[in-house]
Amino acid sequence: MGNVHFISIGGSVMHSLAISLKNIGYNVTGSDDKLYEPSLSRLITHDLKPKSLGWNTNNINHKLDFIILGMHAKLDNPELLKAQDLELDIYSYPDFIFKISKNKTRIVIGGSHGKTSITSMILHVLNKNNINVDYVLGAQLDGFENTVSISDENEFIIIEGDEYLSSPIDLSPKFHKYKANIALISGISWDHINVFESPMVYSNQFSSFINTIIDGGVLVYNELDSTVKDIVSNNDSFVRKIEYGMPDYKILNNQILINTDEGEIPLQVFGKHNLSNIEGARKICSLMGVFDEDFYNSISSFTGASKRLQIIYNDQKNLLIRDFAHSPSKLTASVSAVKETFNDSFIICVYELHTFSSLNLDFINQYSGTLDNCDLPIVFFDKKNKKLDSVNSINHEIISNAFGIKNLNIIDNSYDLFNYLISMEYRNTCLLLMSSGNFGSMSIDKLKHHISNEN
Repeated sequence: MGNVHFISIGGSVMHSLAISLKNIGYNVTGSDDKLYEPSLSRLITHDLKPKSLGWNTNNINHKLDFIILGMHAKLDNPELLKAQDLELDIYSYPDFIFKISKNKTRIVIGGSHGKTSITSMILHVLNKNNINVDYVLGAQLDGFENTVSISDENEFIIIEGDEYLSSPIDLSPKFHKYKANIALISGISWDHINVFESPMVYSNQFSSFINTIIDGGVLVYNELDSTVKDIVSNNDSFVRKIEYGMPDYKILNNQILINTDEGEIPLQVFGKHNLSNIEGARKICSLMGVFDEDFYNSISSFTGASKRLQIIYNDQKNLLIRDFAHSPSKLTASVSAVKETFNDSFIICVYELHTFSSLNLDFINQYSGTLDNCDLPIVFFDKKNKKLDSVNSINHEIISNAFGIKNLNIIDNSYDLFNYLISMEYRNTCLLLMSSGNFGSMSIDKLKHHISNEN
């Protein structure tokens, strides 16, 4: 197969791609200056953990067929500089995914929110129907050992199309690289303010994404999102355009039932955004030859992607839900989903300001109204977070004004947050924890144990 070295192997997709390439016969090495879980354990399991942390120019030589460069590496990375001096082939991981999938039907799922869930739904349905595909996922999915799978024999590859930058030496969005045969856009809401300085600049990346679809390809899009609808209507690419929206549904005993030609189908996920995601996934599966009857029979057992409105404790009295929400649109959707489905519960919402955008003074006002549906709203930020600007950083007053809620609780260290949460009585309570981080390393397991002992 060949010799490949990963610079910054510890990334969520990078380490999974390294494992997948090793599984199909590549000789894989890698380096990184930091390794976190679950990447660390998985690299150890597959004998791919670097012998030592840090960068070593001895890793780079003419025996390598190519380099895969992660976004975490800097432009002055010594391994990168040596690889450039030796004129080795250097790929970002999306460039490499395209290179090895040129002869496959590439299905790219894009959007500011929902892309992980939709990709996971599609893979769940295909797996249930014994349809084997290659895939590149952004989160762990039950039943799939790795988040990346590459093969020679599969006809399709399902790719979660991230709009963030490809690599330090290639500042174009990842999803522009794949040249999709079939693409989906779930929604557009300004994100990554450190790269895309305005909503228009951000939205333009999705217009360009449509232009990368091969002529005669297909675009599936969410007609409920006004920004997506406008972009699609103004695009004159030679592609077939298929819209999707919301299925007919009802809520009975805290469970969603969707109405289909096969009758009422109970779901294990909840929320209007997940219902819309299901419609998008159904359209994609239909294009792949899956009949609606088989789709609905399969989607009924889908329990959700990791940390996407994931119920991690439920004793019929109290619920603990973990969610990845980190942008205003995702926050609003998650809170609304919980409020609609569990409207007889006392809803406590804890949101961590964790990303660069969420901690930015020019962006934080985008959160106005996002926690209005909570009975008890809590905003957490870790004052030790290195993303905080020590000179011009957010504070309690700025956060309070941005969210605009009188009963908002603001906590800035994980010790106080944990003690505050365990000081409450849990009686018919739904505790929703939302963050792309870890609440300053607060123990979710200990919190879950406390809630379980309340009854």
